[in-house]
Amino acid sequence: MAKCYITGKRRAVGNNVSHANNKTKRVFGANLQKVRIVDENGATKRVHVSTKALKSGAVRKALPRKIARRIAQEG
Repeated sequence: MAKCYITGKRRAVGNNVSHANNKTKRVFGANLQKVRIVDENGATKRVHVSTKALKSGAVRKALPRKIARRIAQEG
């Protein structure tokens, strides 16, 4: 599974615990979204980012291509 580009979050492993206290392995997946971001160099990248990083503002999302093209043509 993928890893968050900003926070490094991955899947976590734990147990399903039944009422009879039987334990079976399970996986807790991180809530990752694939987003286009602008990195430190100003380049656009498509990376996996956790929703916590998105909501906290730790990531600068890239403009949609249609708008970016229009800005490049005007400027």
